[in-house]
Amino acid sequence: MKLSIKKILPRSLLGRSLLILMTPIFLIQVITTYIFFDRHWDKVTGRLAFAVAGEVAMIVSDVENASDGDEIEAISQKAVKALDFLVSFDDGATLSKKRDDRNTMVGKALSESLSYKISQPFRISIDIEEKWVEVSIALQNGVLRITMPQRRLFSSSGYIFLLWMIAISITLLAIAILFMRNQIRPIRRLAIVAERFGRGQDAPASFKPEGAREIRQAARSFLDMRDRIRRQIQQRTAMLAGISHDLRTPLTRMKLQTEMLGDTPDAAELKSDIAEMEKMVNAYLDFVRGEGDEKTEAISLNDLISRIIINTRRIGIDISEKDLPEIMLTVRPVAFERCLMNIINNATKYAHHIEISVENTENELLLHIDDDGPGIPEEALGDVFRPFFRVDESRNLETGGIGLGLPIAQDIILSHGGHIELGRSPLGGLRATIIMAK
Repeated sequence: MKLSIKKILPRSLLGRSLLILMTPIFLIQVITTYIFFDRHWDKVTGRLAFAVAGEVAMIVSDVENASDGDEIEAISQKAVKALDFLVSFDDGATLSKKRDDRNTMVGKALSESLSYKISQPFRISIDIEEKWVEVSIALQNGVLRITMPQRRLFSSSGYIFLLWMIAISITLLAIAILFMRNQIRPIRRLAIVAERFGRGQDAPASFKPEGAREIRQAARSFLDMRDRIRRQIQQRTAMLAGISHDLRTPLTRMKLQTEMLGDTPDAAELKSDIAEMEKMVNAYLDFVRGEGDEKTEAISLNDLISRIIINTRRIGIDISEKDLPEIMLTVRPVAFERCLMNIINNATKYAHHIEISVENTENELLLHIDDDGPGIPEEALGDVFRPFFRVDESRNLETGGIGLGLPIAQDIILSHGGHIELGRSPLGGLRATIIMAK
């Protein structure tokens, strides 16, 4: 199973920016470190080992030519003063079979140099903790032991270089994080403001374009778009207020005139037509009016649903709730209640029982409204949110309606940053799910 690179990439813009910035720096440091340790450190260690091997060879030659122990002692004293070597000779001893540290980097370099300088068998012992290196050499009459400090064979410049490189990398990374956070902050604020506006909430008064030129341009474009949308909504609301008045006034006169006609069959038909026209006009105005100037506020979803259920039961509709948790939701209360009532009223036309339930996930709130009616054909699920579309083709407002209930509900939820999905209900009918992002 192939691992997609998208799954291992950081999700945030800050993380991806730092990845783009730090990856080439990291690669350069890795390559530089490899070249340094492979070439410089090996070469320096080899040269130090070659010099030490020459000094050891000289001591071996002097000890072999020494006539007695006094000369060997004199050689040892000179080695301590001049070379910082501890020299001892075990007369009659043989080379022990204890561990040989030729496989280490320092041991390997020293072993190669000693093999080039002397012909006698030897063993190398390295004490890392005490930082001493001992070379045991088998001579004809015994074993010559030469102990030297590890610094004679080892250069600390490599570790110093590595520590400096790590310190500089950490410093550069900290500076990059601070710089990138300052660059990302305006983008994050713009995203938050856009999300708030999409949910129908106003942007904070403190928000203003800032950051890089492109980010300021995007922020200014958003503010211009917000002002245009607000202006359009205000103009539409003012126009609809006038239309509402102009339409209701003649309808009112017509209702008064029909009352004067008495209880004749013609008068009853006219009254029915006027009531139907008034209901249709109200539905049209509700659809295009939206939420108006209603402000958002935090409400208890449990209290709202309980109130809707009580009011719905009063008109003889069988409706129940299922495991409703206590959730606070920031919405336009009147508009959100209108949305729920539109969905419930749509269900009451076809179903005998309605059930409301809530799923509270980590990122979303799902409000389910289920019924036991005939449901909606699958091919029509995508059309019911179109204005004036009706599954029931009848023009009877009591059954088919005028096709604006669900579009109004969807429009309200979209203005809150959510959406409505329709599907098959566990009760056998239609399930309308309101999905709200947290």
